[in-house]
Amino acid sequence: MTTTSRPYAADPASATVRGSHRSAPAMVAPVLAFVATVVAANVLTAVFGLVPVGFGLTATAGTAAAGVTLLARDWVHDVAGGPAVLVCIAAGALLSAGLAGPRLALASATAFAVSELADLAVYQPLRRRGLVRAVLASNAVGAPLDTIVFLTLAGLPVWAALPGQLWVKALTTAIPVAVVWTARAVLRHRLRPGGS
Repeated sequence: MTTTSRPYAADPASATVRGSHRSAPAMVAPVLAFVATVVAANVLTAVFGLVPVGFGLTATAGTAAAGVTLLARDWVHDVAGGPAVLVCIAAGALLSAGLAGPRLALASATAFAVSELADLAVYQPLRRRGLVRAVLASNAVGAPLDTIVFLTLAGLPVWAALPGQLWVKALTTAIPVAVVWTARAVLRHRLRPGGS
């Protein structure tokens, strides 16, 4: 298993995979991003409920933050491993219980835990073959599971909100992945002999 000092190395073959040992400072940013986006998703949903997201669809107000949370979860996996993800889920739930209410906190923690199991099955095996493929595949599985479990336990209309939730989560996943993919392509081109 190869380790690197960056969570997403330019060379996928040298990228860190789950369970690698990292220094505590390297774990701070992904852990804070994960917990903060969990709490933001729950607080926004508690305050604003369902909101229009275009194309006649609705989603919970925290859906965009929840989409970013799925990316942050993968980042935590890379730098700290699966147990750290579970600690982040618990921390996010505790903070959310105080800020957004116990029902949303329980729904969120359960949904993230269920999607985490799917992530373990999908992201980990694919991570060695590249970040973009692993993130897209794990989120394609994790996002619907997370959404259905969350909406059901939170007492929100599942089938009315599901299409909008999936649309926003797909968008909040695709944009950062496209940025990373583009940056890597540019970096590879510049590092290649004869590149400009």
